[in-house]
Amino acid sequence: MRFPTPLAPARLLRRYKRFLADATLEKDGRTITAHCPNPGRMTGLAEPGTRIWVQHVAGGGRRLEWSWKLAELPGGHLAGIDSGFANHLVAEALEAGRLAPFRHCRTIRREVRYGTSSRVDFLLTDEAGRRLWLEVKNAHLVRKPGIAEFPDTVTKRGARHLAELAEKARQGDGAAVLYVVQRTDAEAFRIAGDIDPAYAAAHEAAEAAGVRFHAVGTTITPEEIETADPLPILPPALAENP
Repeated sequence: MRFPTPLAPARLLRRYKRFLADATLEKDGRTITAHCPNPGRMTGLAEPGTRIWVQHVAGGGRRLEWSWKLAELPGGHLAGIDSGFANHLVAEALEAGRLAPFRHCRTIRREVRYGTSSRVDFLLTDEAGRRLWLEVKNAHLVRKPGIAEFPDTVTKRGARHLAELAEKARQGDGAAVLYVVQRTDAEAFRIAGDIDPAYAAAHEAAEAAGVRFHAVGTTITPEEIETADPLPILPPALAENP
């Protein structure tokens, strides 16, 4: 997924009200207010002084001319902070056949209603007509070097999705969750059970019902983001061993 317009480097001044961020552009020293397209805590990614990358998105009735897209990490690594990118990345990868667990699928539908009040991110169907319900989750929390985690805060919605996927699996359909890790410094993935024990419990129950779990890394540059190699999934972090 290429950025439609070039990104500009800046220094973060502050993130506030969840969806707003003030920054200073490196090119001319101007202070701007950018949209922060991420409702999460963004632990370790929103510290004042962080070098970030923003996109000029004026026009189309937008209130803000800039949108925050990337944060730089130690060692030259990058993190994508736009949580909406995860679904776009997976859609591109599915169409290109880059995701090995789902290469058998022949039709792809997006935002299909299921459960009580949810929409699944992707409904995949193979040549025999078998269905696979796929939820995509964005992950960029890292507390221990090299280990990405989800969630970064309590997510009742995420736990509900797992319960609904488990029901699809019990009914005989395929069901899966794909965690897209938008960090280039991640080498593995795990569930942050100490942050949200209820999500961890729902994850365990869904796995027992037949839901499959996958994690994939990303390659990130100021020009584009793409899905990369699969990441191993480690045992969850528990409250007594975060």
